[in-house]
Amino acid sequence: MGNRVSLFVTCMVDQLFPKVGMAMARVIERLGYQVDFPEDQTCCGQPAFNSGYRGEARIVARYFLDTFESSECIVVPSGSCTAMVVHHFAELFCKDPATLARVHALEKRVFEFSTFLTKVAGVEDVGAHLEDVVTFHDGCHGLRELGVRDAPRRLLAHVRGLELREMKPAEECCGFGGTFAVKFAELSGAMANTKIEAILGTGARTVVSLDPSCLMQIQGALSRAGSDVRTMHLAEVLASR
Repeated sequence: MGNRVSLFVTCMVDQLFPKVGMAMARVIERLGYQVDFPEDQTCCGQPAFNSGYRGEARIVARYFLDTFESSECIVVPSGSCTAMVVHHFAELFCKDPATLARVHALEKRVFEFSTFLTKVAGVEDVGAHLEDVVTFHDGCHGLRELGVRDAPRRLLAHVRGLELREMKPAEECCGFGGTFAVKFAELSGAMANTKIEAILGTGARTVVSLDPSCLMQIQGALSRAGSDVRTMHLAEVLASR
C-alpha cells in the first residue's frame, strides 16, 4: 500500500454525519497519510441490492468502480458499506467476467476504518484522549460479514481517559438493518429497545460503533427513552485530543 488514502464516506455520513468523515480524515492524516476525497463518489448500491433491485445496484456499483479504480487504498467509516463492496459486488457481477476481474482487483484495497488502522497502518494508539465511560456496539455487517470485533476494542483501549464497559450482549442487532427498519418498523423498534436496555445496564455515558446507521437507530431509541446517553462513531473518539 502507498501513502495515499481515498475516503469513501457513504451516503449516511455524507447526508447526516459529516463530522464522522472529517474525524476519520483527521485521524488518518495524523498518521502521515495523504487523504483525498473523490468528489464524484455516490452510493455503494447497498439499498438497491438489499431491496432486490439487482439491475439498479449494478449501475451504482459499476459507477463506484469507475470512481475509485485508480485509488491506492479506500477507507470506509462503515462495516455495512465495506461488506457491500468487498463481498457483494462479486455477487452482482458473477456473470460478467470483465467487471468481476475489476471487482476482485479493487476489493483488496477497500478497508473498514478500524481494520485500516490496525492492519494497514499498523497502529493501535493514535494519541487520542477522551475522558468518558463508553460501551461498544458491534454492527452486524462489520462483525458477521467482515469479522471485525477486536480491532475497535484495541483502539479504544489505548484512548487515554476512556473506560470501556462491555454490554451484555454486545453483539445483538440494534434493529436497523437498512430497509428492514422501514419494512418491519414494529420489530425493529422492539430490537432497539432491547439494545437500549443492554446499554443502560452498563452505566456508560456514550455508545460507540463503527456504523453511523446503527448509531442513528440507537440514538433515536435513547432519545425516545429520555436518556442522555450519547452516541459517537469510533472515528470521532479517536480524533479526540
